[in-house]
Amino acid sequence: MTHSALSALSPLDGRYAPRLAALRPLMSEFGLMHRRVQVEVEWFIALSDAGFAEFKPLTETSRGYLRSLVLRFSEPDAQAIKDIERTTNHDVKAVEYWLKARFKGHAELEAAGEFVHFACTSEDINNTSHALMLKAAREQVLLPALDKVIAKLRQMAVALADLPMLSRTHGQTASPTTVGKEVANVAARLVTARARIAAVALLAKMNGAVGNYNAHLAAYPDHDWPAFSRWVVEDRLGLVFNPYTTQIEPHDTMAELFDAVTRSNTILIDWSRDVWGYVSLGYFKQRLKAGEVGSSTMPHKVNPIDFENAEGNFGLASALLTHLSQKLPVSRWQRDLTDSTVLRNMGVALGYALLGLDSLARGLDKLEVNANALAADLDNAWEVMAEAVQTVMRRHGLPEPYEQLKAFTRGQPMTRELMQGFVAALALPDADKARLLLMTPASYTGLAATLARGI
Repeated sequence: MTHSALSALSPLDGRYAPRLAALRPLMSEFGLMHRRVQVEVEWFIALSDAGFAEFKPLTETSRGYLRSLVLRFSEPDAQAIKDIERTTNHDVKAVEYWLKARFKGHAELEAAGEFVHFACTSEDINNTSHALMLKAAREQVLLPALDKVIAKLRQMAVALADLPMLSRTHGQTASPTTVGKEVANVAARLVTARARIAAVALLAKMNGAVGNYNAHLAAYPDHDWPAFSRWVVEDRLGLVFNPYTTQIEPHDTMAELFDAVTRSNTILIDWSRDVWGYVSLGYFKQRLKAGEVGSSTMPHKVNPIDFENAEGNFGLASALLTHLSQKLPVSRWQRDLTDSTVLRNMGVALGYALLGLDSLARGLDKLEVNANALAADLDNAWEVMAEAVQTVMRRHGLPEPYEQLKAFTRGQPMTRELMQGFVAALALPDADKARLLLMTPASYTGLAATLARGI
């Protein structure tokens, strides 16, 4: 078979490929090669500024040329590196050879060619590259997608702040809320989850084969290599330096980031299921789209497929992210290669999270509130007023208020007439009795509207 969207093993590169276009340049093998070139170039330029007699500071022309290789890195460039790898059978060495080949015709660069990858182990290049990939994916793709959902939920919370809705605790009728307040609850949780994702510092190291600068000191024993490496990692690459590692940066903060994304996914699964339920109850309708089919046999159906797809994809993302966060910080002795193949699936894990966010955003854009269904449910649930009545009775010291309302309401139908008749017979102050008689399930929403607007 020819390689195409139809023959792709992963739906991320098949059925859903167009929806993940923003992530692909950052988290694919192309993205990894791109970042490797960036790290090699910045390390090389930094070495020229280190004060070594053998490597004088590069001219601005050479610096500009080298950084243009990063800026203009293309798929043909990545393919050229891949072609070299067929001979080297080593992907990082292939990047080194590709970069040196770009020096031809540039005398200053050719003369300093052996300072490419100087004193580096492959993991010095890889760990910084992976951190750069994650940083870009987080800032350019993941957080904007999450922000889009948060913004939509905030908009809904304010717009629907005053629309009353029957709550259901344990699946049973409960004290009323408003649609906006329930949406605001989710938005508030996501704001906290987003802050956790954004706050994770991405660590990186450039300290050689086992983290001790062995080769560095063999060549230049008087140079302050830890300070130099920190400068490259933090000032040139914009990451956070980790001074204590084995051959690999231990991936603890990478795991922290994946756990933070998993927490966001869990909140969004919870919300996807709740919306699914509200659609089932008729509280929400879904705007129709011409030509869409809900069932191959039942013509009437309009299924909440966006929320179902979101739930499924968030689950897949979290399963992969959990494995990544549990596996990556574990490495035998100073290094084993089990992390290498696992790290190649970071884009897959984040891809499913992004797909979930995209599906959820699509679903939210289709929702319409069914005010009539909400009102009918409330009007059929006068038993929820028992809480208000027994609480006012408690205030004024009436005997056994909870027990009275329990006997009056539990396990039997309740109507406006029955509830208001019960209130009318109570020995309450006139003002409180009048206030209770004016209350309805639709008006008994506490501070829900105020809280919703406050989001």
